[in-house]
Amino acid sequence: MATVEPHEVRPSRRAEAGLLVLALALGIGAYASVGLSMLGELPTNFYVYSAGLVALAVVGHVVLRLKAPYADPVILPVTIALNGIGLGMINRIDIGGKIVGRDQDLASKQLMWTALGVVAACVVVWLLKDHRTLRKYSYTAMIVGLVLVVLPLLPVIGRNINGARIWVNIAGMSLQPAEFAKIAFAIFFAGYLVTNRDTLALAGPKVLGLQLPRLRDLGPLVIVWAASLAVLIFERDLGTSLLFFGLFVAMLYIATERFSWVAIGLSMFAVGAVVAASAFPHVQARVDVWLHPLDPEIYGRDPGGSGQLVGGMFGLANGGLTGTGWGEGYPRLVPYSFSDFIYTSLGEELGLTGLLAILVMYLILVERGLRTAIGVRDGFGKLLAGGLAFVMAWQLFVVIGGITRIIPLTGLTMPFVAQGGSSLLANWLVVGLLLRISDNARRPSSLPVRGQVAPSRATERPDTGPQPVAVQAGSQGAADLADGRSAVGQREPGAHGALPDDQPTQVVRTALPEVGGGPDTGATEIIEDTEWKTP
Repeated sequence: MATVEPHEVRPSRRAEAGLLVLALALGIGAYASVGLSMLGELPTNFYVYSAGLVALAVVGHVVLRLKAPYADPVILPVTIALNGIGLGMINRIDIGGKIVGRDQDLASKQLMWTALGVVAACVVVWLLKDHRTLRKYSYTAMIVGLVLVVLPLLPVIGRNINGARIWVNIAGMSLQPAEFAKIAFAIFFAGYLVTNRDTLALAGPKVLGLQLPRLRDLGPLVIVWAASLAVLIFERDLGTSLLFFGLFVAMLYIATERFSWVAIGLSMFAVGAVVAASAFPHVQARVDVWLHPLDPEIYGRDPGGSGQLVGGMFGLANGGLTGTGWGEGYPRLVPYSFSDFIYTSLGEELGLTGLLAILVMYLILVERGLRTAIGVRDGFGKLLAGGLAFVMAWQLFVVIGGITRIIPLTGLTMPFVAQGGSSLLANWLVVGLLLRISDNARRPSSLPVRGQVAPSRATERPDTGPQPVAVQAGSQGAADLADGRSAVGQREPGAHGALPDDQPTQVVRTALPEVGGGPDTGATEIIEDTEWKTP
């Protein structure tokens, strides 16, 4: 059986600094390669771009060094690398558009949104001292999330673009509120589930080995299911509907560890999707494109044809194993090759090898988020970090699954890589929250590790007051502690507050006195000898 040995994490950011150098080399190298391949020289704004990207990385690194020295050292570099690769591809599409007479400047806008995203993540790390503060605003987050989802349906600010009503226009700026709603819903789900997880996990009958919930506990699931279908029907947005419902079901499984919730959730969404596909033409059109993309009638249909999907598939095929190289492909032939279909653009010029490298970076980012969820000590933090990591992985699956015809095309964008201010800003906020939670997870705690005895004054935390020390002493240890029948014998700490390692610490349990005996007639039993080791 594998064991986890606690060890002290040093508040050093040297590893992060080294990884940031590699991340910047990937992003700046992509930008330079595009210019040299297509123009024969470096792009005119190459030095401005490079200085801006370096400055953003340095700012993020310095903020973490000052305010979150124990934060995960891999999350920021991987995010910078993905963001830089996306900027390089968007600039390549800009140059290709100018060559054919289509003037656009998407890369500069993307760099501006990157700067806003990094600043937003730094603000989260700087101002949010403890992620547990967010638990107090669980139901406020629910209301905010619902308002953000409803905003595109309002008559004044809502915008219908390409058949989906998921945009709002405020002060001349287009935003997609659902990208921010996923963060609000993650906070609400974490707060709700950490309070009710015991009821959801244990109450209810067992049928065929599955622990089924009680009917009244299905209420939140039914509400989220109805909200997801409402987004699908009224906003015509399959991707956001999948994102919200998948997030809730995943966090429900993390909280309860009951597969029955996953089975019930998938069944409910499948029934709702089949009904929607049968009753609403725009959903049926997405299904037709998914099932029959090469059908001439569906290929040439306007709007709602499969021409973009088929073009992206041919682009991936043209890339092959190693790709055509930066600037040597034809991504401009695919509409929205800089946003919805940037995956096919990267696949054409970097090949399967480059796509796998990018997917590995996403895998590392998600893994570090899940590792943070495992390491953090409070239930709310575990659910929030796990939900945020999952929603990033789920969004990636929905995007790539739609492009490769695993599922119907959804219209979501790849996090950090695709062009889009709303998605970029929202995902940088997710990174800021993960960095803050990882700092709390990796920061050394004064509380004891299970099976060890806390040093003097270690049971007191400034934020919660005195805490009980849980000592595992045989099968009756927990019951004895609850009844007040156990005592911990420990020596005085050394000069630095830690117990010496050369002598064992005795954990003792005082037996209850015999019936009719006095208060001092109980016997003391040594139940185990342990050596104190500082974690």
